[in-house]
Amino acid sequence: MPNDPASSGAGDLIPFAHPEALSEPEKLLASYFTSSTVGLCILDSNLRYLAVNDTLAEINAIPASAHLGKTVREVLGDFNDVLEPGFQRVLSHREPVHFEITGTLPTRTDASHFIVHYLPILDGTGAVTRVAAVVVEATAQKKLEQSLKVVGGKLRKEMNRLQMLLDVSSIMASNWNLRQVFPQISARIRRVLRHEYAGFEYQDPNTGLLVRQAEDFPLGKGLLSPKPISPHNSPGGRALRERTPLIFSRDQLLGFEADITKSFLAEGFRSLCCVPLFRPKGALGVLVLGSTRADAFHPQDLTLLNQVAAQFAVALENHRAATEIEGLKNRLEEEKRYLEGEPRSEGRFAEIIGDSLALRKVLEQVATVALSEATVLILGETGTGKELIARALHRLSRRKDGSFIKLNCAAIPTGLLESELFGHEKGAFTGAVSQKVGRMELADGGTLFLDEVGEIPLDLQPKLLRVLQDQEFERLGSNRTIKVNVRLVAATNRDLAKGMAEHEFRTDLFYRLSVFPIRMPPLRERPEDIPLLVRYFVHKFARRMDRHIETIPKETMETLTAWSWPGNIRELENLMERSVILSDGNFLYVPLSEMGTESRSTVSSSPDHTLDNAEREHILRILRETGGVLSGPDGAAHRLGVKRTTLQSKMQRLKITRRDYMGS
Repeated sequence: MPNDPASSGAGDLIPFAHPEALSEPEKLLASYFTSSTVGLCILDSNLRYLAVNDTLAEINAIPASAHLGKTVREVLGDFNDVLEPGFQRVLSHREPVHFEITGTLPTRTDASHFIVHYLPILDGTGAVTRVAAVVVEATAQKKLEQSLKVVGGKLRKEMNRLQMLLDVSSIMASNWNLRQVFPQISARIRRVLRHEYAGFEYQDPNTGLLVRQAEDFPLGKGLLSPKPISPHNSPGGRALRERTPLIFSRDQLLGFEADITKSFLAEGFRSLCCVPLFRPKGALGVLVLGSTRADAFHPQDLTLLNQVAAQFAVALENHRAATEIEGLKNRLEEEKRYLEGEPRSEGRFAEIIGDSLALRKVLEQVATVALSEATVLILGETGTGKELIARALHRLSRRKDGSFIKLNCAAIPTGLLESELFGHEKGAFTGAVSQKVGRMELADGGTLFLDEVGEIPLDLQPKLLRVLQDQEFERLGSNRTIKVNVRLVAATNRDLAKGMAEHEFRTDLFYRLSVFPIRMPPLRERPEDIPLLVRYFVHKFARRMDRHIETIPKETMETLTAWSWPGNIRELENLMERSVILSDGNFLYVPLSEMGTESRSTVSSSPDHTLDNAEREHILRILRETGGVLSGPDGAAHRLGVKRTTLQSKMQRLKITRRDYMGS
């Protein structure tokens, strides 16, 4: 075999051998030698080029003839350092070696990537005297792979950011209460930005101070100041003033005087990011992220945080609007409850106590007129239960599912009555700082009960008459007509006929109100109902005060039945409440002497049935039970519910002496 490589052409693999004499590896090399895509060369044991094809020559940017007889180091310089280890391994192990390398060829300025295969060529004795190197350049593929890797990394990062925004949006959509969901939101952001601290500082619109509303700092040392933050010397305040998100380093934080900044530094913060929250109505606050790592936040993060802050701002505004709406709703419900009064027990006339003929006639009238839409005027003395009749009318009517709104015309100043009845617009008069819905509008679809309708001023009566005739009105300060569907029930204890004669009440309004008049009988006309009412009120107040009253003296009941009750049921109810308070044990003590001299004239003159005698016997019984002790927690005065001096005065008036209750 010739040893002079120059004697053979660069394009001839083994010029002295006939094709049929070639070994299998040599045949394989021969088939690739003229390939245009695969570089191929034959090296001797000293790494000298014996043969090179044109493809490898182009890769090395050196003519093929310039390779022959030279070593790899002479051709490729330091690039030989990454090729030689594989070559030596082939010589020593007599096995093929495959590897990938990246480096810069002497003829190139950029790094290139190659796939290299070393194949041993054995001589007749079985020794490796030559090595074939198959080289495939994969620089373009490697760059594409790296580019795809970079793009894939950016894509994953962007997907993580978008997923974070989606998660934050979902959390806020499910719950607008920022304090409750803030830790969850911070945890989602932490997956992308790796911050240790997150907080939201709300700007108080009244003081301008920043108040921390929510915080997530699981690794905190508890050094953060809870005080409101001045916007003039704090990082958050600066971000608000400049209306842009800002990143602060530790050195920049040292330049602020606010206590919160000192707290951040004490916690070990080395970087801070403040993102202001704005809505069309103005600033809401600042989202603050902190980290113990320097340069934890970058300018490209601000776009993402701006998007989070925008969602924060919308959620805060929605929460504030929802809170205001809920407050207005609760206020309206409270107002309706106040206007409608306490809920009553169910039943046809469940809350109306009595079985007298006079009362039954009234209830028959109520049942007759309830299903109609007629205006009802309830007449009667004060305290006879006119409101209960009005409620019964509403409950039995077709409007029972609507509102029952009441208005006491005598309890509201004349100047405000029109506003209460019809409502007013903002600015209608001094003090009208907001729009007000009137009772007439609240009662739309239901019943409006005007108590003491005789007290409505003469100049307001035409407007009420218009509602009765046309079911429409205007709010005070407005020219917009409001249509309503209201049934009116009115009540009065005044003599409206006299009011019409004195030109204090319009005749046309009276006739519109009194389409169906109902007269409530006073209590003196239904004495048989008094025992039922007494028992009802005693049971009601005793249960409320946790008392156990089982006995009502017969003499007391006779006295109560004989009383004329100028205050009617209201007077009886008040007296029973006072009696339950004064009663001790299971015996009802009624202060009959407080009912006045009229009661004495209606009771039998027998000494055993006088009011003074009943009160005297009750006091004597208590004195005997207490052993004559007047004061103290166990004394007679305490058990009777009166002062000691009052008890002594009563004893003197009733001529009670020690001998009367001590038995000597």
